[in-house]
Amino acid sequence: MGDHASRGRSLITISAENIHPPREIEPELIEAGRLLFARECRFVAGAADAEGLPPEGLPEIAFVGRSNVGKSSLVNALTGRRMLARISNTPGRTRQLNFFFLDNRLMLVDLPGYGYAEASKSAIQEWTRLMQAYLRSRAALRRVCVLIDSRHGLKEPDRPFMKLCDAAGLSYQVVLTKTDKLGPAALPAILETVAAELARHGAAHPEIHLTSAEKGRGIAELRATLAAFAEPG
Repeated sequence: MGDHASRGRSLITISAENIHPPREIEPELIEAGRLLFARECRFVAGAADAEGLPPEGLPEIAFVGRSNVGKSSLVNALTGRRMLARISNTPGRTRQLNFFFLDNRLMLVDLPGYGYAEASKSAIQEWTRLMQAYLRSRAALRRVCVLIDSRHGLKEPDRPFMKLCDAAGLSYQVVLTKTDKLGPAALPAILETVAAELARHGAAHPEIHLTSAEKGRGIAELRATLAAFAEPG
């Protein structure tokens, strides 16, 4: 694969076990994902209401999950940048849809967290309407990554969002975060429970990605999966 690929693989362990059910990803796809996410990624728009959504063009990948699940950390890890997506320990801090151009081939979209307790009811309703408008009307949206904290698994706030995607026929994929915080003995039970629930949702992709933004686990595999949706280079 050449020197660049060797350097990329030396930094992050590639393992079939970072995907459930386990599968190998071809080295060429891992390298294509690494190269894409190493290119320029810049903030282009923040939408606080439906009227503020930028024009459609590039294929879009959205990231969503309960507040403080690690969305911003994952986006930063994927792109190799520390502050691309702002990280906060305050639930509900991301209050708009943030759009990032990746190499003018893919749009990454960081959605507001749901299930937060710190926000007012009116604010929660406003953000919910915004996400619903985006998910139901955005033709460029190719895949939604639903982030789930591996320590807790699927929770009640996740289910209305999954049902919304089911109703819209919008493909979504579960990404387990913070797997470095979970003991190896506990992970199989979480995977089994999550996979069983996903099987009951028509729009859910059956494959689960296991990640740790802090340790780099599963980042290369997720890059490869998402790079498949990008415009040709």
